[in-house]
Amino acid sequence: MNLIALNQLKLLKIKFMEKKKVIGIDVSKKTLDIAILDAELCIQLQLSNTITAIRKFLKQFIRQSVIVAMENTGRYNWPLYESLKAFSYDVYVIPPLHLKKSLGMTRGKNDQIDALRIANYALKNHQDLIKWKAPSTLIETLKVLLAERMQRIKMRKQLLSNEHDYSILKGLDLKRTQKLNSSLVKQLNAQIKGIELEIQSLIKQDENLKKQYDLIQTVPGVGPILACSVLIKTQGFTILLDPRKLACYCGIVPFQFRSGSSIKRKDRISIFGDKPLKTLLHLASMRAIQLNGEIKNYYLRKTKEGKSKMSVLNAVRNKIIHRILAVIRNQRPYINLEMS
Repeated sequence: MNLIALNQLKLLKIKFMEKKKVIGIDVSKKTLDIAILDAELCIQLQLSNTITAIRKFLKQFIRQSVIVAMENTGRYNWPLYESLKAFSYDVYVIPPLHLKKSLGMTRGKNDQIDALRIANYALKNHQDLIKWKAPSTLIETLKVLLAERMQRIKMRKQLLSNEHDYSILKGLDLKRTQKLNSSLVKQLNAQIKGIELEIQSLIKQDENLKKQYDLIQTVPGVGPILACSVLIKTQGFTILLDPRKLACYCGIVPFQFRSGSSIKRKDRISIFGDKPLKTLLHLASMRAIQLNGEIKNYYLRKTKEGKSKMSVLNAVRNKIIHRILAVIRNQRPYINLEMS
């Protein structure tokens, strides 16, 4: 880039920052490290990660045009999300991997530097980012319940794995340990069932959400947990309404690896994506190809043509995503064609 272009870029930056302030926030459990950029200076400060402290800080910018950017750190973001609901600032939640890949080669890190990096990233890329939209309290509750269910499933899986391992340890008296594990497994099964019933009860409280939940499950292979997960990820179908974007978000879209006339390797799906949702879609595709109808017929036809099973299953996952959004768009249940 020549000197004239660099000067133009600086002028554009100054012109932009005369109108807006950019606030980069690095979130941790107890504190928030903040970098405030404007046309004249950069201010850095730290405050406690509480709703009271955050609201007091944000109020001073209420008459200004502000961009707020942060990384997604899960539960530690909740006080910030709750505070931002009371303001009309442009808010962007940046996936940590996006930020990491944008930095290139770096040495060292601390929370103050991270806050400044987040602010600079938002300044450069805010036009390409999707604005954060506060989900409803019901969606947030469903998200927590689904996470709690997943934790218990992981715990149960570990206990069942231990039970199998103990069965091959001959000569050791592990009956008491095995009994304790069996008792825990039973408790976890009861808790998982209870959480699932609570999820269904909450969904029934919202007429629109209940209708969406029922429509999604008319798609072959889609069960209650996948339906609930899709409702959460799309915030009740208010975001990610393009099936291609949703499929890409799930990590099931194949990408090319080519340069000029050289083909580096076959088209493959990316390792980046929402892995829990991808897993649920895979289970749904496995179920769908067992049910009579067009998806099963498609799978049998393609594998008979010589396509690899995993490649066809990935295509089925994409079909499920497209059908889910189609039934929501048309507000009609899915009709299973080619019944055999």
